[in-house]
Amino acid sequence: MNESFSPLPAEPDAETAPTAEERASLVEQLREAVLEKLNYSVGKDRNTASERDWFIAVALAARDRMVNDWMRSVRDAYRENRRRVYYLSLEFLIGRLLIDSLTNLDLVEPMRAALAGLDIDLDKLRNVEPDAALGNGGLGRLAACFMESMATLCIAAHGYGIRYDHGLFRQTISDGWQHEYPEDWLDFGNPWEFPRPEVNYNIGFGGVVESVPRPGGVPAHIWKPSETVVAVAYDTPVVGWRGAQVNTLRLWSARAPDPLRLDVFNQGDYVGALADQVHAESISKILYPSDSTAAGQELRLRQEYFFASASLQDLVRRHLKQNGDIDTLADKVAIQLNDTHPAIGVAELMRLLVDVHGLDWDRAWEITQATFSYTNHTLLPEALETWPTPLMERLLPRHMQIIYLINAEHLDRLRAEGLEEPGKLAALSLIDENHGRHVRMGHLAFLGSHKVNGVSALHSELVKKTVFHDLHEIFPDRIVNKTNGVTFRRWLFEANPHLTKLIAETIGKDFYDDPQALAKLEPFATDLDFQARYGAARQANKSALANLIADRMLIKVDPTALFDVQIKRIHEYKRQLLNILQTIALYNEIRAQPMRDFVPRVKIFAGKAAASYHMAKLIIKLANDVARVVNNDPTVRDLLKVVFLPNYNVSLAEAIIPAADLSEQISTAGMEASGTGNMKMALNGALTIGTLDGANVEIRERVGDDNIFIFGLTTEEVAERRKKGNDARETIEASPLLHEVIESLANGAFSPDDRHRYAPLVDMLTYHDYFLVTADFDAYSAAQAHVARRWRDRKSWQRSAILNTARTGWFSSDRAIAEYADDIWKVPVRQS
Repeated sequence: MNESFSPLPAEPDAETAPTAEERASLVEQLREAVLEKLNYSVGKDRNTASERDWFIAVALAARDRMVNDWMRSVRDAYRENRRRVYYLSLEFLIGRLLIDSLTNLDLVEPMRAALAGLDIDLDKLRNVEPDAALGNGGLGRLAACFMESMATLCIAAHGYGIRYDHGLFRQTISDGWQHEYPEDWLDFGNPWEFPRPEVNYNIGFGGVVESVPRPGGVPAHIWKPSETVVAVAYDTPVVGWRGAQVNTLRLWSARAPDPLRLDVFNQGDYVGALADQVHAESISKILYPSDSTAAGQELRLRQEYFFASASLQDLVRRHLKQNGDIDTLADKVAIQLNDTHPAIGVAELMRLLVDVHGLDWDRAWEITQATFSYTNHTLLPEALETWPTPLMERLLPRHMQIIYLINAEHLDRLRAEGLEEPGKLAALSLIDENHGRHVRMGHLAFLGSHKVNGVSALHSELVKKTVFHDLHEIFPDRIVNKTNGVTFRRWLFEANPHLTKLIAETIGKDFYDDPQALAKLEPFATDLDFQARYGAARQANKSALANLIADRMLIKVDPTALFDVQIKRIHEYKRQLLNILQTIALYNEIRAQPMRDFVPRVKIFAGKAAASYHMAKLIIKLANDVARVVNNDPTVRDLLKVVFLPNYNVSLAEAIIPAADLSEQISTAGMEASGTGNMKMALNGALTIGTLDGANVEIRERVGDDNIFIFGLTTEEVAERRKKGNDARETIEASPLLHEVIESLANGAFSPDDRHRYAPLVDMLTYHDYFLVTADFDAYSAAQAHVARRWRDRKSWQRSAILNTARTGWFSSDRAIAEYADDIWKVPVRQS
């Protein structure tokens, strides 16, 4: 947001509080540091420097402040020989880092004062910084929150991922359609990172595996890759709250061993001379290249192995440097796999232990299982990755041998224990024999880990009953629950300074360090004076968002209207379509019944659809077509506005979340693993409308039934409904409201230029409604009517909003990380 950010840290004790002279000295030191960076690192004079120049200078000055704590943290970890945690994730959606870093260093106000003396506005610089394009959605944002919490809790941790040149994509909307363009976040450099060209590892692909006799009769297997790519490290310091500890986010960039085929270049084939470089560097160009082609599928596997191998080589090197003995790896290293993307790391670590370091197979497998743990994030079959065995055998031949051997020993052990039923053994196998032979990466991650966790109570139980049902029966103690959390530093303190300041004035500042201290707000939920101040803080956020919408979309919205928000990746199971259909129904009612007292409402959507996900892109088009019709219809009388904000990212979320009145969490029950947007919006005072899915279940338990709007089929009812098939004709006919909406889509009411545009959606809803949009439509409409009635009772609504803030302290990522540390990683936590 563009609001001034208020100072946050608790008041120091009188004995340790800085004097006025000390504060003035700090401001002067920061001012001098910024000017020095501007002159000697940016190479600009203050009289000619642009806002971007000033941003880089301030970022570099702030980074310098991190480095001392960073070096101290590294020294402490080595001196104490602590067990290190390594978090492997294909995504780290870290967002902008300027205010985040200054907040955790307690330097926001000193830096603001230092810049004010130079006639520079810190808040303007905040908006100059690009969002780091290193993730897509909840998976990457969770990884970022977890990295910050690990530093806050003084866990010696490293994050490992890929330094994408262009991220997922930059979304633009043209004529209502999504278009994808490369992100340009690195065009002007990244002032937060430290290139480490000396830290590089060779990553092999293809080739052959040779068997070499050894003494004792057990042959050695030597992999001779036909292609090598170099992984080069870039380090970003991650500072914890109050500078407690600074950890490292190490991202890998792909390079060709030889950047140019000089012989080919001198023959005049200038494009061909760069072919090897382009092929190698494609690995770190974009996140989630489309896998709709064989080449795209291969690139995804290359990405996953590239970063897993580089990360494992790096952490093994670090372990040997300090401890000297590979046999103690599991005692000093805990590796968390964030979803199945890094699961190939199980086979890679076995290769390193057996082929490179000479351990026997059984000991290597014991170390591997004790080292790895795996977080499952989905119950969707397409998200539990499988790779065709021909692709694996061609690209990673040694790893395929290792996987076959892991599988053979696994199945032999089961048969020895008396399991003979072929169907059961097939379900437990790492190799899926259906529809062509594939490697089940989820099974590999499960077998190679000592703990597997879901990310909400409901999700963890469903993991046991569905995707890992057979494995859970064999290993009943392996699956545990670790409900997700979010860092309150970014999602309350930084995103919502108005509310943060009000809370601190009301209950004191204990909640800065203990999120569950927010419970002290509960007695104020019915206090009319506090309700008014709470409402004013929220209204300031809504006005700021209304201005943003006006600036970006040229749409004027009423900041006093109910802001009804659904911001997340566009996917059929997340059911943005259900929201849009109800929006159409509301639009029809407003036009047909002008005598009714409708609650003014602004429907706000944001999110990206995967480039090759045609149905999701059609849903985006529908949202924009509905917005065009509704927003330009004078008969609506501004009682309803629809907005789709393009290019959803962390910074946009920071503007939307504090302004949300209603949080849409309406996925088909049993399909959302957890969600973290639901936590962020509840923390900031939005009431949730949702199904009993993911973390909605735990949010309801904590905020209370009266302070959330639950509707729709339960997980069990969804399963029963699907047994009857996906044909929804009877359901549609039984609901006049729904029938009218679907007829309007079929008749082209929102697509007069192409009346058949939404035929695929109509056909899907009518005959193939797997996500049960039609089954939940009436219940959702009734819940929305309940929302409108509650909104009219402003005292009741404000009470519920305050209680949402007061009762969501448990959803802190600090709590989640403390649980991982205690139950899975077996490392101590502490706060400095």
